[in-house]
Amino acid sequence: MSDRRRARRRNEMTTGAHRPSKPVFRQPRLSYRPVEILPADRIEAIHEASLRILRDIGIRILSDEARRILREAGAMVDEASMIARLDPGLVMERVALAPERFTLEARNPAKSLKVGGEHLVFTSVAGPAFTADLDRGRRAGTLAEMRDYLRLIQGFDAIHQEGGGPFEALDVPEQVRHLDLQVAQITLMDKNWAPWTLGRVRVRDAVEMAARALGTTRDGLADRVVLAGVINTNSPLMLDVPMAEALIELARHGQAAIVTPFTLAGAMAPVTLTGALALQNAEALAGIVLAQCVRPGVPVGYGAFTTNVDMRTGSPAFGTPEYAQAAQISGQLARRYRIPFRSSGGTASNSCDAQAAYESQMSLWGAVMGGSHMIKHAAGWLNGGLTASFEKLVLDAETLAMMAAYLDPPEAGDDALALDAIATVGHGGHFFGAPHTLERYRTAFYAPLVSDWSNFETWSERGAESATLRANRIWKQRLADYEEPPLDAAIRDAVLDYAARRKREIGAGQDVPDC
Repeated sequence: MSDRRRARRRNEMTTGAHRPSKPVFRQPRLSYRPVEILPADRIEAIHEASLRILRDIGIRILSDEARRILREAGAMVDEASMIARLDPGLVMERVALAPERFTLEARNPAKSLKVGGEHLVFTSVAGPAFTADLDRGRRAGTLAEMRDYLRLIQGFDAIHQEGGGPFEALDVPEQVRHLDLQVAQITLMDKNWAPWTLGRVRVRDAVEMAARALGTTRDGLADRVVLAGVINTNSPLMLDVPMAEALIELARHGQAAIVTPFTLAGAMAPVTLTGALALQNAEALAGIVLAQCVRPGVPVGYGAFTTNVDMRTGSPAFGTPEYAQAAQISGQLARRYRIPFRSSGGTASNSCDAQAAYESQMSLWGAVMGGSHMIKHAAGWLNGGLTASFEKLVLDAETLAMMAAYLDPPEAGDDALALDAIATVGHGGHFFGAPHTLERYRTAFYAPLVSDWSNFETWSERGAESATLRANRIWKQRLADYEEPPLDAAIRDAVLDYAARRKREIGAGQDVPDC
């Protein structure tokens, strides 16, 4: 076979002519040992430093109710300063109550998620105020665009969980924005979704709507975990009222709080990485203790979001070597406490460019090889978390699918060694037409979503598109092909009725969400 014919055959086999059928939704497994970059004695030193911080310096808790709960559990609380000091014995006794793993139910049972153990969850971006695409640039998000973004999340099997609102619908009044978000999460997707955790009222609304989505009541969720809400501390060493109230509300209803300090080394945390991690660890342990004081045994997550700042500007940096190291050391700490570990993807890049790609890949690699069980913001994050990009969502979906394929070890049985095929082809032959190849070529290798593996001439003839341009075309086609997942009419009505009633109550000034 000539070199030209070989190249043509390779091009046919790698550009989609024989791609396998659409993959089935499934969680990757953490098949390989996590990277442990610090020895055990240094992990223990960080642990001991964290206990000293909580005992001697304490954490300022702005919520009266949270301070009361901790005081009744045995913490030393100074009401004048609102600082709670936690004895090491209290900390370790309460942390030991948290389960090593739990299951997050989805509206579609086939998409429920195992959190902990060998299982891995990739979630979409959550929280930005802006959205962006190649056609319209960066702009304030709207409800219609947010709904489109959720439709795309539903369609990518490599994204397992919706992260908690891809961007805010700024054309909707702030006090009721969470209700429209949750209606969209429930009706446009059948995946698990994360709630807003800004205050008690928003969490209670999320619990009520999640219960209705599963055809049950709030009380019916007491022993069923449906929501995993992120609780951010205010570094250094403070927990504000909305976050504390959200944590308490989640715990009271048996739902998971993913306690995540946002420790910026050099700004809100010491400039040394281990110092920043000691602070992170202290804050995470304090939040976990509070949850276990509210409801012993409630699921929690150990969240890590330690990164560094650009010391020239003070801006947060993401996807740095320090970010990856922090994720891996945080994994060592989480495993010490036997608590599911949450990390994050991220990039500081302002566009879908090479910087966005390599920083996101560095973040993802650090999180996965750190043994993370849940990677938040793994798809769509741009601009330091201020923007949710349509093209970046597609590019990240490709990266996550590739990582999932990497985590699936290759076949290594006797047949895979292909000794008979090697003997049949012999010296100087080729394997394109070998029976061993023909039996397997349709599913032998990862089939890309965005990557173009064609040769230069073919790529040029097709328009010489960059990956970002292909991603732009893909998300538009995905939206055109979107089909809403089935939802029982009675459940839909119950969800819509609840949202409408709450909007009327909030409009009348009843049970208004905290700002």
